[in-house]
Amino acid sequence: MNPDDRSGIRARGEEAVGELAQALIENPLFNGALAHALGAGERAMSAQRNAMGALNLASGSDVERLEQRLRSLSGRLEALEDRLDDVLDELADLRARSSSGQPG
Repeated sequence: MNPDDRSGIRARGEEAVGELAQALIENPLFNGALAHALGAGERAMSAQRNAMGALNLASGSDVERLEQRLRSLSGRLEALEDRLDDVLDELADLRARSSSGQPG
């Protein structure tokens, strides 16, 4: 099959898909079914959130927020540990100087 045939078939296929999409968009029965399905999905998600809340279970987004907070706290704790190490090193230097009689 030569490239011109393939591009012609592709163009006809794209045109057919476009016509089908347009027909579905204009069909009130399809639009009603789609709206009903989307509404049912949202109601199911709402019921799931309510049930999880009633059972005192964390949602995926709750767990994700907690994970982000823990990462943030871990980073801050690491920075504090580094600073504490620096302060302890400075204190050890001061003690060594004072015990050897060197000025600070």
